[in-house]
Amino acid sequence: MVIVDSSVWVDAFADRQNRETRLLWELLGDERIGLCDLVLCEVLQGARSETEYRHIRDTLLALDVFEAASVSRALAAAANYRLLRARGLTVRRTVDCLIATFCLEEGHSLLHNDRDFDAFEAHLGLRVIR
Repeated sequence: MVIVDSSVWVDAFADRQNRETRLLWELLGDERIGLCDLVLCEVLQGARSETEYRHIRDTLLALDVFEAASVSRALAAAANYRLLRARGLTVRRTVDCLIATFCLEEGHSLLHNDRDFDAFEAHLGLRVIR
């Protein structure tokens, strides 16, 4: 399973061409693609019209959507954040800590375009699609 971060979905829905959106289009035909509920929320918050909102919602809900946050995952994400911070790396967003921890715990790969995930890849073994 490949979890796709909001950093890629936002570019994809805006028709931006970059390495990550090209990978997303390639993977859609070959891999099982999913997202976290937090990503769903982030992407839908950016919809500029009701029509765009419905299109994005319907497109994303056709995929596997997973709950990223729970008490145990919040504890694990906080531990991961603290471990990275102890190594001199600060992740800017709590949502990214939860998404990365979800992928680590569930054994999923992540497709993203967000530098906050780099520390999880380098120091905690997060599998990233490149």
